[in-house]
Amino acid sequence: MKSILIIDDDPLIRKTLSTHLSKEGYDIYLAETGNEGINAYEDRSPDLVILDIRLPDIDGLETMQRIKEKSHGATVIIITAYDDMKTTVEAIKLGAFEYLVKPLDFVDLELTIDKAFQMKSLEEKLSYLVAEKEKEYTIDNIVGRSPQMRNVFKMIGSVAITRTNILIQGESGTGKELVAKAIHFNSPFSKEPFIVINCSAISDTLLESELFGHVKGAFTDAVTETKGKFEIAGKGTLFLDEIGDMSKNLQSKLMRVIETRDFMKVGGEKILKTEARIIAASNKKLKVLVDKGLFREDLYYRLKVVEIELPPLRERKEDIPDLVVYLLEKINLEIRKNVRKVPPQVMKLLTNLPWKGNVRELENALTRAVILAKGDVILQENLPIERGERDLLPKELIPLKNVERSYIQHVLSATKGNKTQTSQILKISRPTLDKKIREYKLNL
Repeated sequence: MKSILIIDDDPLIRKTLSTHLSKEGYDIYLAETGNEGINAYEDRSPDLVILDIRLPDIDGLETMQRIKEKSHGATVIIITAYDDMKTTVEAIKLGAFEYLVKPLDFVDLELTIDKAFQMKSLEEKLSYLVAEKEKEYTIDNIVGRSPQMRNVFKMIGSVAITRTNILIQGESGTGKELVAKAIHFNSPFSKEPFIVINCSAISDTLLESELFGHVKGAFTDAVTETKGKFEIAGKGTLFLDEIGDMSKNLQSKLMRVIETRDFMKVGGEKILKTEARIIAASNKKLKVLVDKGLFREDLYYRLKVVEIELPPLRERKEDIPDLVVYLLEKINLEIRKNVRKVPPQVMKLLTNLPWKGNVRELENALTRAVILAKGDVILQENLPIERGERDLLPKELIPLKNVERSYIQHVLSATKGNKTQTSQILKISRPTLDKKIREYKLNL
């Protein structure tokens, strides 16, 4: 028989709850103060605690903290007559399973207790994802055991010791920057800088200055002389992300740097040398852009001395369980939670979803699930998956911007309009989020 400890200084509440829950078949223990409740928990080891916030000695939040120090897995339902947002947030942050307001609705209370016990049962059954992941299949945070990823690992090992230029191609979110970092940090030049430039995020004029630097007075805002990324990189690696979006003018200048290994700052006359290795990446097929006349053919072949093609996540589904383990470990460390278990049906769902945003989308989904989880188990209801997606196949083909709009609105709704939390889940900057909200006319 399951047992419940009720900690409340109101004798009428204690008697009412005790009578009602006893009839439901629970063993009931009672305590009037926080310290009495802590001692009762230690002596009785109840399956569930119902805890009032306002107590005569120490408050409910401190009582819950001290109970959880004795047993991290303690399941606590907070009840209070004082419904304020600050206390609610603090209670959930400290690990309360639920927060109910007096006068209690016994139907809500029973549903909450049932759900708490279901969660506790699930937690006890699931342990296979808690063990530390094998490191055999990871290279600098890249996870996979599929044949495609094993080939990627081999390529990284082969090119890391060289200084040759490399082109990494793959859809957005497949981990192109991680592969570039793996190459750099496994090379003899790992102590040198690894410099990243996103060619699609900077205007043409600013990108030229970012790459080569500028002298004082080169343009209106050039109040001081500035080093460019080629100069800063030294003998290290310059990672040019989304190079397919680079203008034809800058493509020509980059081609010259690759051929001569020298460059000049914007507005300058002094010739500077570079020894940086260039790793370029694109989510667009550069050969297609070459055929359309949008990318220089000579630059394409200069960049792809070695080419690494990253498979989309939907083509290496056998890697998803390993990725889930790895990402949960990473997410829990970042946000200081301990949500590491995934039921088989949820893992099956995660494995079969299309993940158009690849590993990045999977990480965002798991981050949201960890934030919203009440125990240490990922539940399907915590995942940002629309009902239509649960059938695993789209009912209609729609533009990508519609998908993005829908998903951003979904996350905003889940975080109750909290822009900071939404930015963290989406892994975008606050200004970018504000821009998307204006562009898509989203509701907060």
